This record gives sequence, structure tokens and C-alpha cells, in this order.
Amino acid sequence: MFGIVRPCRHVLCGGLFKQWLAHLCGLCLALRDEHGHASRLVTNYDGLLVSVLTEAQTPDAAPRRRAGACALRGFKGADVVEAQGVRLAASVSLVLAAGKMRDHVADGDGVYGRRLVAAAAERVAARWSLAGSRTAGTLGFDPGPLTAAVEEQTRLERTPGLTLLELTAPTEAAVAAAFAHTAVLAGKPHNTQALEEAGRFFGRLAHLLDAVEDLPRDRASGAYNPLTATATDLVTARRHCDDALLGLGLAVDELDLERRGLVRALLVKELGHSVTRAFSEAEQESPERTRQRPPDPGGLLSLACTTLSCCTCGLYRPEWDEEHERGCCSRLDCSGCEACGNCDCSCCGEDGCCGDGCCCDGCCCDGCSCDC
Repeated sequence: MFGIVRPCRHVLCGGLFKQWLAHLCGLCLALRDEHGHASRLVTNYDGLLVSVLTEAQTPDAAPRRRAGACALRGFKGADVVEAQGVRLAASVSLVLAAGKMRDHVADGDGVYGRRLVAAAAERVAARWSLAGSRTAGTLGFDPGPLTAAVEEQTRLERTPGLTLLELTAPTEAAVAAAFAHTAVLAGKPHNTQALEEAGRFFGRLAHLLDAVEDLPRDRASGAYNPLTATATDLVTARRHCDDALLGLGLAVDELDLERRGLVRALLVKELGHSVTRAFSEAEQESPERTRQRPPDPGGLLSLACTTLSCCTCGLYRPEWDEEHERGCCSRLDCSGCEACGNCDCSCCGEDGCCGDGCCCDGCCCDGCSCDC
């Protein structure tokens, strides 16, 4: 599981966190039920935003179903989302993951440079791309912009002299298309333009934050990074991210939503936390520490560790993984209540109440030290 929007119960009000987890688990189970267990590898935090946006625009809440025990839920059951938005999120995740895997094979990155692994990856990518496109077709969504974005991104990365925002354009276009289709599923076509704008800004942020987080490791290994390719420093990258955050917030404000709380909590508040976290870690990470991390051995050992990490929902991380030294709570950003001292009850909608107790700017203060 990966993504830039990673909320946890300590910084997201209890009711909204349960809703977010229902979408996350719904996406994982939709991938399993329609495309097999292996497809759950593409479950990611950002893809479920498509499901969140779809439900937020519909008059009635998305239907739920009961799911069994899972390690990420403390081996407890839960009510998870089962709706068209989740299937769209699954389709988008599969198509983009397939394109990314093909890109790794073409570049011979890491373990993908091995002939047998590359051949297996090509088959998996083809299966995921076909499955994602098939699901998209049943929802009336054209996956063409997604596949075109992956191909265009590969071409741009091989073209010298481009600006940073020219390199982020394919990602922006792909996310804009996915976001915009949620208006079609929800029956609110007048939201399309604002959703496209929100998608472009979110795509830019996702691309930039991924580059910032990978910067120390890419510098050490000599791998491609859009920041180094365009000679962009962290100060300039942060300015681009702040501008995108502002534009995204304005686009979200323009949306006609039936339930605004979770959308604003994720796309405004939590995304702001993600920007702060990414740049703080990039400034603290030293090239020496990155070089000292054990390399991925590749081959069967890497495949076995990846499988174990998937089966434990990310609780296990191998020694060479960048998350190895961080505990489970740290990976979910469970560092405490960042909203303490700023209690204005603005996260849960116009009435300022999520029905789950004291709500302070996205944080339900059960378990944290602030006294609301």
C-alpha cells in the first residue's frame, strides 16, 4: 500500500477515519473479488480518493458490506464500501500499476533487469491492464488517458531541457480524467470542470512529493529524478507544492457535494500534512544514510519478501525497504495529534460535528492530550 495521503486516527476525527478505512478496505476487497488476490498489490491510499469523491457527490451514502478480519484493523471485521466508486478506483489503480510496471521493465530497473522477472512482470502487467480496462468499460470510463499518460511520461523523461511542470503534466492529465468521471457516476456533470482542476493539482502534488521522497535514494543510485533532471531545488519544489495546495483547496470549495467532511479532510488538511512531512524528511535525510541502506538483493528473495509484506498488509518490511526502520504506527503517521491547540471544529462539515464526540479541525480527541 502506498500513496501520499496517509491519515490516521490521531489526526483525523474518529468518524471520518472509519469512513476512510471503509473506502480503503473496500478498494482492496474489490480488487480481490474481481481480479484475484495478486491484484491487491496495487491497493493504494491515493486511488481510493476516487471512491471518496464519488460517494461525497451522491445523495445517499454508498452501500456497505461486512468484511472479515484483517491485520491492518487489528484482526477485526469492518463495514466496507461496495459501490461503483470503489470499482472505478480499482480500475484506475490496475491500469496505472500496469503502466508503471512496464516502465520498470523497459528501463531494467533493479530486479526488473533480470530476464525471468521481466517476463513475469510483462505478463502480470498485461493481465492488470486488461482487467482494469474491462472494469472501466463497465463503468463508462475510457482508460485511454491513463495509458497515454504512462507512455507520455516515459517519453518526457527521455527528453532533455523540459521544465518541472512539463514533466508533471501527464500525471496531472491522468488524475484529472479519473476525478472527472466521478461526476458522471454520481450524476452531477456540473462538477466535472472543478473535479478536473482538482485532479490536475492533485496529480502535480503526487508527482512532486514522490520525487521529493525519492530524491536522496535517487541521488545515491544515480536513478532518474525530475528534480535533479530539471535542476530544481527543494525551495522551488516546495513553492510549486504550496501553489498546488492552494489551487486544490479552491477547486474543492467549488464542488457541489452532499458530504464535504471527508473530502476536505483528505484533499486539504491531510494533503497539507503530506507536503510538510515529505519536505521535512527530505531535508533531514543524508546521502550517507541512504547509501548505508542494504541494497535490494533481487531474485526469489526479493519476491518472497514482497509477498510476505503483502500478506501482512505491510506490517513486515525487509531490511532494504525504506520503511524498515519505522514502526507500523509511524508509517501511518501516528505521531500524535497535530491539531491540538487549533480546535475550530472545521473538518466535519458545515455543522462542525461528525457525531463522534469532540471534533477539532479533523481530530476527534479521544486518546490525545488536548482538552477541547
